[in-house]
Amino acid sequence: MSHSNEPEFLVIGQITKPHGVRGELRVDVTTEEPKRFFDLEKVHIAKNERTTPEEIEVDSARFHQDKILIKFVGFNYRDQVEQFRKWLILIPTDEAIPLDEGEFFYYQLVGMSVETDEGEALGEVTEVIQTGANDVFVVAHPEKGELLIPDTEEVVTEVDSESRKITVHVIPGLFDS
Repeated sequence: MSHSNEPEFLVIGQITKPHGVRGELRVDVTTEEPKRFFDLEKVHIAKNERTTPEEIEVDSARFHQDKILIKFVGFNYRDQVEQFRKWLILIPTDEAIPLDEGEFFYYQLVGMSVETDEGEALGEVTEVIQTGANDVFVVAHPEKGELLIPDTEEVVTEVDSESRKITVHVIPGLFDS
């Protein structure tokens, strides 16, 4: 299903810094499939989400501790790749790994309406924050401002992509500040 807010590219990692002297770069992986780096012949890189991504050929990728080390074709020295510190690594959206039933890309959740299992409208998802433990939906409530809703089985009871609605169960303390 295509959404009007579907991005052209998806971020799969962020370069943190050069590694060693041969042009490798250390990458914080943001995809749930880090092994996908090993199959990529090219990626797009961008200074940030507002700059136009540039296509670049991948020479190699390998695991190192809990990170990916990536090397681009034609970049063989540390001083050549120093410029890529903090840059994003992206792939075209149409090259994304298909999701399982009930899984969503973050951009698909933004704009969905949120209501309680008792039918109370809470607002619309404006952002999804990755916390490590679980994702958190940032919901713009017309009176209460920003609500933070943890994406846990206990709270989020349904995500309906057809009606673009998320149903949540309000547990004690959820909206206490």
